[in-house]
Amino acid sequence: MALNAFANVFRIAELRSRLIYTLALLAVYRIGIFINTPGVDRAAMNAFMDAQKQSGGLVSLFNLFSGGALEQMSIFGLGIMPYVSASIIMQLLAVVVPSLERLQKEGAGGRQKINQYTRYGTILLSIVQGIGISRWLASLGRSDAGAQGGFNLDQVVVPEDTAWFTFMTVVTLTAGTAFIMWLGERITERGIGNGISLIIFAGIVSGLLPGGSLLLQQIQTEIISVAAVGALLVFMVLVVGVVCYVERGMRRIPVQYAKRMAGRRMFAGQATYFPMKVNTAGVIPPIFAGALLSFPATLGTWFPFLQGLQRGIEGSPWVYNGIFVLLIVFFSFFYTALTFRPDDVADNIKKQGGYIPGIRPGRQTADFIEGVLNRITFGGALYLAAICVIPTVLSQVLSVPFAFGGTALLIVVGVALDTVQQIEGHLISRNYEGFAGPRGPRIRGRVRVAA
Repeated sequence: MALNAFANVFRIAELRSRLIYTLALLAVYRIGIFINTPGVDRAAMNAFMDAQKQSGGLVSLFNLFSGGALEQMSIFGLGIMPYVSASIIMQLLAVVVPSLERLQKEGAGGRQKINQYTRYGTILLSIVQGIGISRWLASLGRSDAGAQGGFNLDQVVVPEDTAWFTFMTVVTLTAGTAFIMWLGERITERGIGNGISLIIFAGIVSGLLPGGSLLLQQIQTEIISVAAVGALLVFMVLVVGVVCYVERGMRRIPVQYAKRMAGRRMFAGQATYFPMKVNTAGVIPPIFAGALLSFPATLGTWFPFLQGLQRGIEGSPWVYNGIFVLLIVFFSFFYTALTFRPDDVADNIKKQGGYIPGIRPGRQTADFIEGVLNRITFGGALYLAAICVIPTVLSQVLSVPFAFGGTALLIVVGVALDTVQQIEGHLISRNYEGFAGPRGPRIRGRVRVAA
């Protein structure tokens, strides 16, 4: 049945063209990964990243999310993360700034203006991060920054550290991020799925083949045992199943609508429900937590005393993971509180003539929704923390170099669910069966990576 549904994808001309267009733009993105930033010694940069892969750390994590662009020090070295950061900042500002909140409610025109502000913010963040990257690259091989992970101090990543190099690096990386942003918007408009999410998805998945090759070599040389690798892979399959189950999970709050008059006709009351996702915040809390933990490393270029804090956090996996878990729980509540307002939901239900059975409309309804929201947010936060930390801890315990961590797994599974949902929507709208068959459940997506 699933094979028939997959074959139906290529029978629809529009869907087929959208898929080809999406794959073509993703191929352009992957080709750009191998175009170097001017003035960087690629061999020295690869040597530094090889040392970082063995020791782990935030640099290795950033390289994973950029699809290997940081390892190559390509024009796409910043990846799409400045756009994601700008989108998140705009979401938060829209909650606290009344003018932005009004723009959100103005429909397509308002959203277009917010998207334009997001683009400006992306360029600004790219310039700031480009300056930091250029100074970081110049320090490799010339200071203690180059000694991290056993990097040879004789290897200098930037042979000629000049003001021109800094300028060219900032311009190149900013232009690369702007081009990736354009690719993502074109995929969203003319392709299939959310373009920004698919670019992150492609970058993460591209690391599977090199990681699998490295794992196979270590098995052949008996550095790690086949049993340890097998146990990790079985566990990861179970984790994928848990992610799929929880991301589709929701709490349904029953809502009853009273009888109403429309002209001379009386319409009977309607019973429905209000859905509340278990993981309302999506992958935003892990991204926030990872960004906050990266601040000491980012600011250490300008403030050397922060490098000691960075080494203290990364030096102990238990300290790093403990802080990471606490930050995930905090940002789960913080982001949910900013984006989900029980008072507005209760007010909308009351205006439409509805009520929750056993709960009085108004303040009591808002308190009830807030109580439910806090309970499922706590469960969702623990779920996020477990998914993000357990795979990393397990790979360290089994001594298996498994770079496909929990945050990456959440993004990959979530984007896959969202894309399949859109493809299934195209199939069903043209009287084709979905991937689950005519009687199977509809595939539901999840919160997207970027707005």
